[in-house]
Amino acid sequence: MSNSVNIGQAALGGGAPLAIIAGPCVIECPDVMRRAAETLSAAARELGLGLVFKSSFDKANRSSGASFRGPGFEEGLRVLSDIREEFGCPVISDVHETWQVAPAAEVLDALQIPAFLSRQTDLLLAAADSGLPVNVKKGQFMAPEDMGQVVGKMADRPGFGGLCLCERGSSFGYHNLVVDMRSLVIMRGFGWPVVFDATHCVQLPSAGGTQSGGDRRFIPSLARAAVAVGVDAVFMETHPDPERALCDGPNQWPLGEARALMRDLGDLHRQTLEASHRFSQEAGHE
Repeated sequence: MSNSVNIGQAALGGGAPLAIIAGPCVIECPDVMRRAAETLSAAARELGLGLVFKSSFDKANRSSGASFRGPGFEEGLRVLSDIREEFGCPVISDVHETWQVAPAAEVLDALQIPAFLSRQTDLLLAAADSGLPVNVKKGQFMAPEDMGQVVGKMADRPGFGGLCLCERGSSFGYHNLVVDMRSLVIMRGFGWPVVFDATHCVQLPSAGGTQSGGDRRFIPSLARAAVAVGVDAVFMETHPDPERALCDGPNQWPLGEARALMRDLGDLHRQTLEASHRFSQEAGHE
């Protein structure tokens, strides 16, 4: 049995409804942010799903030094604080350096560790000490078993506020990612909620030379597969106009189609929980 984690009013694990971690990849103009937050929060309320609004104040690992990175630390946190207050949803964002953790924790409801930094011990420890739940993305270069070391580093810290382990695809040669659904089951064995990143797993890293490509048509199929395996939350970046997004447009899901996908995933999650419960009962009588 896995531990459950609460991010604001959104529960992950423990038989709770599916949680959705979603928002634009990077903080853009106020109109994009408000449209996304309004659409996602309304859909989550209507469908009975947990929602954590996500957007990055700084995309520090862009392919090109000329790429848009976001509004920066202070302005980005201000925007997320406004979203949290206006729409009543918890917020999460990436932290990249240890000095960012404490001030970010004063605004955010959870912290996220980017995949490229999932083995940075000092950053993991600082995040664990924040008292907030932490969503750690498994590095593209890591086996799912390796996430046990992440749990080992963080779970015994005195300020530890809970942990989620996130699958976002594994490197498959150059400029490509694949998802091994077995990793979701393996990471579940560490006792913490598992999150599936349905949008970054269809990314084609640096395939555009100065930017990453992607193929968003696979997002619904992979998300459904992960929910059927039994994840606790689905992470997806979404944008009102992905073709004009300032970051990761090719692998962002259109905001106008987000509610329909959330509905399907929520229904499937309920069916998966029911099937798992029946299986456990039947196995117990054998």
